[in-house]
Amino acid sequence: MSSFVQSLHEVFEALGRIHTKRMFGGHGVYHEGRMFGLVFQETLYLKSDAQTVGFFDALGLPAFTYQREGKTATLSYRQAPAELFEDRGEATLWGRRAWEAAVRSGTPPRAPKASTAKSPRRASRPLKKD
Repeated sequence: MSSFVQSLHEVFEALGRIHTKRMFGGHGVYHEGRMFGLVFQETLYLKSDAQTVGFFDALGLPAFTYQREGKTATLSYRQAPAELFEDRGEATLWGRRAWEAAVRSGTPPRAPKASTAKSPRRASRPLKKD
């Protein structure tokens, strides 16, 4: 995990506990089981929706895009403003907006997987003898 991704725990500490999960060459950023951020190539993108997109547009912050089957796909994540990395109040404000957009999206929360816990193994059944 990159130091940039690790630093997000401190950036969003006033928001509450977050966890990150590696995915598709980047990382998802979660709070209370909802993905509110996306990190790709050391850039943070925050979840947006109809209620929050104006805040991103006002600052000229681009949407996250990627190439899929020769076409550009756009996700509902926008680049985070640089100010949130220097001002914890801004980080909390933008993090809360993104988290609330994730809640409004209707996607059910996901339980974080414990990184150190292992799945319990089933005891093997004894072979039947005839």
